This record gives sequence, structure tokens and C-alpha cells, in this order.
Amino acid sequence: MTKNTTHTNPNCDTDNFLFTSESVTMGHPDKVADHISDSILDAMLEQDPQSRVACETLVTTGLVVVSGEITSKAIVDIPGTVRNTIRKIGYTDPEMGFDCENCAVVVTLDKQSSDISQGVTEGNGLHKEQGAGDQGLMFGYACKETAAFMPAPIHLAHLLTTRLEKLRQNRQLPWLRPDGKSQVTIEYENSRPKRLHTVVVSTQHQPSISYRTLRRQIIERVIRPALPKRLIDKNTIFYVNPTGRFVLGGPKADCGLTGRKIIVDTYGGRGSHGGGCFSGKDPTKVDRTASYMARYIAKNIVAAGMADACEIQLSYAIGLAEPISILIDTEGTAKISEKKISQIIRKLFPLTPKKMVAHLKLARPIFAETSYGGHFGRKGTNFTWEKTDMVNKLRMAAGLKPKKK
Repeated sequence: MTKNTTHTNPNCDTDNFLFTSESVTMGHPDKVADHISDSILDAMLEQDPQSRVACETLVTTGLVVVSGEITSKAIVDIPGTVRNTIRKIGYTDPEMGFDCENCAVVVTLDKQSSDISQGVTEGNGLHKEQGAGDQGLMFGYACKETAAFMPAPIHLAHLLTTRLEKLRQNRQLPWLRPDGKSQVTIEYENSRPKRLHTVVVSTQHQPSISYRTLRRQIIERVIRPALPKRLIDKNTIFYVNPTGRFVLGGPKADCGLTGRKIIVDTYGGRGSHGGGCFSGKDPTKVDRTASYMARYIAKNIVAAGMADACEIQLSYAIGLAEPISILIDTEGTAKISEKKISQIIRKLFPLTPKKMVAHLKLARPIFAETSYGGHFGRKGTNFTWEKTDMVNKLRMAAGLKPKKK
């Protein structure tokens, strides 16, 4: 199935507009929960790559609750994993109201439903091939706005939170605390990023730092070094801790839950989202694996020069291996027909759960790293879905000349 559009941005009626995306640091309560869930998943996969994990975490003042369904041969010290993860994030001081040594850890885990298991286990259920663990729809997106083939607002928002974390961890700004957020609004002209309209950074801090000093240092040492100079002009607006104070933060200030930052995890509101989260889910879960594969496909299509932007929807039914549907939307930028792109995708890319896991090498303990900084547009050998190794295969299938390496 394909879809044709007549405009270049599906979110807007004109080519000139403002678009905003946000990111959060690893110390944000929801990201703390995501990191814990993915750390538990990694610990399971390290011992048993066939582990079935659906791990949900709640964090609040002095308390972590780990729940969900896990079937695994692994023997994991769940409370120890939780405390080590919290320590790694940076909550080590009781003064913050939440710390790795003094929080209570409650674990309430069940086994995976046998009814679900028979649909996911190869050779069981109505269909003998390993099927999807649930029904659902998943999206992948890529565009030419940045070198990472990510939309500029979310890419720049992640650069800000990543820099905040770096300056906190290496103690170049020793008054920083783990919780924080960024928000980037870009002005588009002719559907291309023209300038930075507004930048918002909210960061937790020690009470001893004055607001005036904090604002100056965040602008000078976080915002300006992280963002492209060509997009900043005299009219760019900087908001730093707009309430004037952010001492109380993290799980002490707000309850955190796994899976509550799915737009931060993906494309910052550009394109579409199927609704399922990633963190705490093993690779048999198509919520995660099919979203990674959809990003991989979309990125390779754009990198191959077959479109300037590409969104892919995949849908699955529980117990069935092959996707129910594939939808391609290039926002009117395709160099060949979207119907042909769809046919090429089915021919070149593995789309069953088993084959996607194998192709992207997902049955490994690689997921804690994905739980902060976004799942897409990342560098590193573990982010296999960010490779552009299918470019020439796509071009040849489309009848185009291979790109020179």
C-alpha cells in the first residue's frame, strides 16, 4: 500500500512554519524508568538471548517498583541492577530526595502469558513460523534535514541534553543535577530549516548557584557550543529555567513511568507514531524491532537518494510473521513511484520478527544505551538500524547507478 501527498510537510498547510521538538536528560523521571527497564532487559539478554521481557518501572520519592512479565533462564539480581542503574544516572545524594542507596525497590514480576508465548515461539500456535508478540502499527522516518537523516528540531534538542549530561558527568559544571529538558523551535522557509526561533533549556541545579550565573553559563557553555552557529541570529530567543528555580527534580518532584517519552524517543513529533513504547521490551516485541527496522529502511531510502523524506508504516497481527501492511509516504519527494519503492522494500528487507532480529543483531544486551538521547540518529556499533549499508542495493533495484563509496 502506498500514499501520495501533494505537500512537502504532512504537519503543515504551508511551506513556512515553526516546528518544535523536545528532549530530556537521563535524569528525567520517565527516562530513569526507561533506563531501569532496559538495564534489566540487558541483564536478562546477557545470560539468555532468548529471554522474553516486558519490564515496566515506576519511580517516585524513595521508591522504585519493577513490574511486568519475564520468562528467562537468566538469574538476575533485580534490586542490584536497579541500584546500579540509578547510581550510573547520577542520583547518589540523599539530599535530592531519591538516591541509589536509600530508595526502596519493590519487584513484582510474572511469567509471559502462555497464550502469547505460543504465538511467538517458533513451531507453536496456529502458525509455525515465529510470529509477532502483539498486533500494532509501527513507523520509521528519515529526512535530509541533518547529516543523521533526522528532523532538525529533535536532533538539536538531543544535542542540548547530551551536552548537559556531559558537562554534569565530567563536573565542568559541578552545580548541575541529573534532571533536565530542552526544547527547540525552528523556523522553516520553503519547508527547510531557516533559523532557530526559540531554545529552551531547563536544568536541575544545586541551590547555591545564582540564576544569573546559571543562565549565563547554560547559554555560553551548553546552548551555543551545541547548536549550529548559522541557525542562531540576533532574534533567537533563549529561555533558561523559565520558572527561575529548578532545585527539586527527578523522581522526588515527579513520578516517572516506562514508556511515557515515546515522542522524545522517536522523531520529536515529525511523522507519525503507532503508540507503543520501546524500553523494557525484548526484540521479539514488534513495537521495538519493527520500529527499528522501519527507521533502517526509511534512512536507507533517503540516503540512496530515492526521496528527500520517507515515512514507513508497518503493521502486524499477533502470532503472524509477515506484516499485514506496508505504507510509504515520501511527502511528495520520491524520485521513483512510491508503489515501486514499496515493492523493493518487500524484496530487499527482512520483515518477519525472526529475520529482523537476526538482520539488526538485536538479541544482545545493547538496549540500556538507547534509553536516553533518543533511539534514532545515534552513532555507535550497537545502533545497527542506523547503518546505510543497503543504499546501493536499493539503487540497483530502482534502476539507478550505484553510489561511489
